[in-house]
Amino acid sequence: MFHLILGFPWLVVLVRFILPLPWIWPAKALLAGLLLLASQQVLLNRISSGSVFAPEYPRPLIIVLNFLFGATLLLAVFQIALDAVLAVLTLVQGQFLAVPAEIRYAIGLAALGLAAFGVAGAIRIPPVKNVEIAIRDLPEAFDGYRLLQLTDLHLSRLFPASWAETLVQKANGLKTDLIVVTGDFIDGRLDRRRADVAPLAKLQAPDGVFAIPGNHEYYFGYDDWMRHDASLGIRMLMNAHAVIEREAGRIVIAGVTDLSAFGRPMPDPDLAAALKDAPARAPVILLDHQPRMAAETAKAGVALQLSGHTHGGMVLGLDRLVARANGGFVSGHYQVGGMQLYVNNGTALWPGFALRLGRPSELTVFTLRRPS
Repeated sequence: MFHLILGFPWLVVLVRFILPLPWIWPAKALLAGLLLLASQQVLLNRISSGSVFAPEYPRPLIIVLNFLFGATLLLAVFQIALDAVLAVLTLVQGQFLAVPAEIRYAIGLAALGLAAFGVAGAIRIPPVKNVEIAIRDLPEAFDGYRLLQLTDLHLSRLFPASWAETLVQKANGLKTDLIVVTGDFIDGRLDRRRADVAPLAKLQAPDGVFAIPGNHEYYFGYDDWMRHDASLGIRMLMNAHAVIEREAGRIVIAGVTDLSAFGRPMPDPDLAAALKDAPARAPVILLDHQPRMAAETAKAGVALQLSGHTHGGMVLGLDRLVARANGGFVSGHYQVGGMQLYVNNGTALWPGFALRLGRPSELTVFTLRRPS
């Protein structure tokens, strides 16, 4: 069923765009075949690695398939819009209007251009986004404290070791006080991703590097990845917390496991366990990969929750659907009761849909402030 859904935009493009083109049949067949292949790239992922999430073929091919799939999706949207306009004009004028080939070429070029732009935006090293957050009861010693959030790295054949190395250099160059990684480190099992995650061992911050698992860790050998991530010098906060001290002030960095743990033989997310014995009155910054439980989390007195998972919705318009699946939270800053929630657009994203339009990736630097 999933593959049929992904094939629907291709079917629209085939029937309403390719077949009416004034081309010879072999050219039409070649174009249709290429776009069909791209529309089924998740099937190719499964064939290459046994998982729809982890393509194990060359990076240039992954990029080309994402470009062609993005172009197909956009072209289907443009063609449907063109058909709607054509239907209205036909009703108004009382006769069927033919679409000049030049118009089809124009929407085709627009789809190709936007797809190229979207894929380039998806696979780049993200720009820095600075966010100031006022934290209630923040100790004076932490006013101006800087924290870098990385999330949804999805290290894979699309985001390999060379990409990770450049990312780590840029992250360290920001010289923040603390670095957190809010899940989805990888796509692939440890034996295939060991070299790709190795650069993360070079992440450095004075108060350390803390992280939690995301849902993708559960797909590729959770226990192996938790041990390996910890061996890289990353402190994994699985229903646990750490206390950061400055002078007489303290803040708490807490983390929970992912909702994907339910039904699996791994620890379910447990906020009470994560906050057990945390110092009273110390502001709590919670790392939770998925944002959809934020309304419940707010009742526990958490000051700030940092999440990812949604990739910001990736494409304007599509983000509304992604929000519905995540409690209404998809991108940016929210006030949830007495708690602030930040949903990060992601450092990278899933290799099976590497397209960003209007929802850019980000290296997010938070500066904590005392309320004025």
